[in-house]
Amino acid sequence: KRTILVCIGTGCVANGSLPLIEALQKEIKSRKIKDVDVQSVKKIGCQGFCAMGPVLVIQPGDIFYCQVKKTHIKSIIEKTLLNGEIIPELLYEDPVSGKRIEKFTDIDFYRKQMKMVLRNNGVVNPESIDDSIAHGGYAALVKALFELKPGEIIEEIKKSGLRGKGGAGFPAGRKWETCARVKTDVRYVLANGDEGDPGAFMDRAIMEGDPHSVIEGIIIGAYAVGSNQGYIYVREEYPLAVQYLGLAIEQARERGFLGQHIMGTDFSFDIKISRGGGAFVCGESTALMKSVAGEVGEPRAKYTRSVVKGLFDQPTVLNNVETWATVPIIINNGYKWFRGFGTEKSPGTKAFSLVGKVKNVGIIEIPMGTTLREIIFDIGGGIPNERKFKAVQTGGPSGGCLPESMLDLPVDFDTLTEAGSMMGSGGMIVMDDRTCMVDVAKYFLNFLVDESCGKCVPCREGLFQIHNMLENIAAGNGKKGDIETIENLSDAIVKGSLCALGKSGPNPVLSTLQYFRDEWVEHIEQKKCRAGVCKGLIRYEINDKCNGCTLCALICPTQAITGEKKKLHVIDQALCTKCGACYTTCQYDAIEVI
Repeated sequence: KRTILVCIGTGCVANGSLPLIEALQKEIKSRKIKDVDVQSVKKIGCQGFCAMGPVLVIQPGDIFYCQVKKTHIKSIIEKTLLNGEIIPELLYEDPVSGKRIEKFTDIDFYRKQMKMVLRNNGVVNPESIDDSIAHGGYAALVKALFELKPGEIIEEIKKSGLRGKGGAGFPAGRKWETCARVKTDVRYVLANGDEGDPGAFMDRAIMEGDPHSVIEGIIIGAYAVGSNQGYIYVREEYPLAVQYLGLAIEQARERGFLGQHIMGTDFSFDIKISRGGGAFVCGESTALMKSVAGEVGEPRAKYTRSVVKGLFDQPTVLNNVETWATVPIIINNGYKWFRGFGTEKSPGTKAFSLVGKVKNVGIIEIPMGTTLREIIFDIGGGIPNERKFKAVQTGGPSGGCLPESMLDLPVDFDTLTEAGSMMGSGGMIVMDDRTCMVDVAKYFLNFLVDESCGKCVPCREGLFQIHNMLENIAAGNGKKGDIETIENLSDAIVKGSLCALGKSGPNPVLSTLQYFRDEWVEHIEQKKCRAGVCKGLIRYEINDKCNGCTLCALICPTQAITGEKKKLHVIDQALCTKCGACYTTCQYDAIEVI
């Protein structure tokens, strides 16, 4: 029987996938098609290729249609479902060869990934526990409850080398073991689905696309450490994740996977959803626990570890949702299988959101140790308009920017940290040669200044002072000695801050200083921004490459550009607001930054 899979992840829903489902069902209902009925239209979670949404896949056959609209539905029914014809204009166009590719398994974006955590995304209906079970859901829980003892589960996780995928990379098994050893009757397990990093949306895709894998992992962890209550902390901006998780929890209770005497055993456990208020600092473990407890989300000193004294001052295990979704895979397949992927110190896979100046934007999952070059140019398809690659920022606002010379760097926890960046939750922002690294550092500092809880002086005041200096440098008011002052301030912030927000806050500044110091010097000493971003340091001029196409004049909001068609145009500097619209629009590199 044929199945039409339609993505209902946030990206595709925003682009109109729900009306597609209605149109498909209505059209199918009005016709008689062999092996196809209304139930053939199946909702699925995010397939990862967000830039191509709405995405529709026809099985069997792996036929991949992208950027589908309601107006395409009749054609899909008549040509593909009734007559077996392929619609070329709906197929993915390879950015290198220009060829249309019929099967998603032949697209480099998918072909070069390895789906472990995202194994069921794009396969199961996130609203159906039956579909999850049909694809192996809760099989690991059965194995854990009836074939393994709690200590054996912890040992399996320890031997697997699973590290927390929320950023810190702390060994999950060690965390579980420490919590289980505390002598108490009350323990908690938490899932961090806050994911506040700009440009990061992997956890959202997991929660929306395969919520039962997260729930199953949490239940197994709770059984291993001896907990009877768990919480999933989801940020306010993820309403679909809250909806699908809430439904999944209800379904799991109905089937006996949650609640009293789970599956007839003596083990009882339940999960509640706790919604965050949008504070970035609540992604930090102790601040998150305070938020769950109904208190102000501020971090506390780390002399008391959360596995000993965490939520409600009880021993608590906190992992992010990607880590929890990995647990059932390890239990099902064994630690040796899991260690067969990735690197020795960073086994397994990692999901990333690949965004920015890259052709194939979306969610990817790759084995640890895959190089940045493979990710950006093989899976990502390279830089749009064949511009030059400049840097990639990993680890969110607390991460770092890595230059072209480090494209062959393997991506794992330790290597990224040694290079001056970090894994973080998995955001990966690609930048081209029109990106100003001083402006990038300023952007992330501005974010962190707004998101600092203000509890400790080094973070509250230090980041604010550095940001002010960056504002001055970008405005053309930088002076000699500013770089050294910023470096000294950064050192004080790292050493004196209470939590990871402050301790890693200067990373975007320090990494751009490390790899792009000449740009900083240009801004300060030559009053020049080579990327043409910092308005106080630039002016736009039209060179002799101009062919008089008039596009720049049409798009200029102040009518500062004049000239006859097919003749050289000029910019009136008195009228120019330096908005950059002409610079980004010109297809002939006729507008340059002076």
